[in-house]
Formats: sequence, structure tokens, C-alpha cells
Amino acid sequence: MAAVEITDLVRTFGQVVAVAGASWQAEAGRVTTVLGPNGAGKSTTIECLEGLQRPDGGTARVLGADPWRAGPDHRARVGVMFQDGGLPNTAKPLALLCHLAALYAAPRDVEALTRRLGIDSFAGTPLRRLSGGQRQRVGLAAALVGCPDVVFLDEPTAGLDPHARREVWELMREEAERGACVVVTTHSFEETERVADDVVVMGRGRVLATGTVDDVRNGESLEDRYFALTGDLR
Repeated sequence: MAAVEITDLVRTFGQVVAVAGASWQAEAGRVTTVLGPNGAGKSTTIECLEGLQRPDGGTARVLGADPWRAGPDHRARVGVMFQDGGLPNTAKPLALLCHLAALYAAPRDVEALTRRLGIDSFAGTPLRRLSGGQRQRVGLAAALVGCPDVVFLDEPTAGLDPHARREVWELMREEAERGACVVVTTHSFEETERVADDVVVMGRGRVLATGTVDDVRNGESLEDRYFALTGDLR
């Protein structure tokens, strides 16, 4: 059984069809990136998988459960990183991560994680005073601190400098190697080439291609293949 799976997923907002019968899956122990232009339905799909939106049709399953109806035990097995942070602005990074770690049975070592992501240098500064890149690092740490079985990362390296970006890529690979299912929404071809095992390309709410990176590339560069698939969707 796939760790993450959607089948004929539909999500509408009035007359707007955000997701139009999409089907794809992601497996444990692998990194799956979801690519697509703005408005492709990526974020809506991921929010259905996170239990933040209810599908209008089809199914969404994470670890075999319906995320919309799942309880606390299920949610404790899923890590989520939002692009806009989604964290309290008055919180200080170290205190926040220690609080989150205390909610899990077997969390990561918070001090080691903050050192790894360079958070220790601003651990006592309220989130509202941090740069975008610093908040990104705290958001990633919050998603990983509970050692989740599935982790959803929305643009995890946006705004990061090259050193921090490489560190995040290494962490993503390590998460997969320990057996987690890592699902990443991104606009970065380099990120996909560097860390992904599998890729999903979406456009106008539909899946345009899915498979291993080599399968989707189909003998072309990933960038050329992406634009061939999505070129008429701008």
C-alpha cells in the first residue's frame, strides 16, 4: 500500500475546478516532488491530503486513512510544513520546538536539529522578527521534530541561501532513508533532480505525468519535458 494516494480526486470552489480527477501516489522511503505552474492544483491537492480541505469527489488516503476524518493518532504520524509558516509570530524558535517535541512519544533531539538547520543562532528571537529564510528553517524543523511517517513540505527551500538549501536537501534524503514518505511541492527543477525519486507534474488540476524522474524526463532534460507538458497551460 502506498503511504500517500489520491484517486480521481476532485475539489471545486464554486465554478472553479481546482483539482479535476487527479490520481497519483507516493511511497514510503522515497521523495516525491509535485511540480506544476501556479494554479495547477498542487496546493489544493496537498491540503486535501493534510486534512485541511475536504474533497468533493474521489479519495485521498494517507497511511491508509482518510485525512479529513483522521484523529490525533494519525495526525501525530504526519509532519506538515506550510509555505507561509503557519506558526505563532510571538513564539521563539527553541521554545516552540521544545513544546512541539513534548507532544510526541519519540521526537528528534531538538538541540541537534536546531544546530543542523542553523536555528541556534536565532533560537531566542520571536518569529515575527526573523527573515523569511529563517522562518522557513523553523517551519521545516517543526515538520520534522516528531519523526513523522509522512511529511509534506511546501516550497521548503524558498528564500534559503545555497548552504541552507543543500542542508535541507540532505535532510529530505535522510528522512526518506529512515523510511518516511516525503512529499514536496516545488517549482525547482534543480531540487527535483537533486533529491526526488519520483515526480508528479500537474496542470489545471490534472496529472500530466507521473513516475520516476527518469520516466517523466523521457530522454529529455526535466526542464524541457516540463515545459512540453505545461506549455499551453500558461
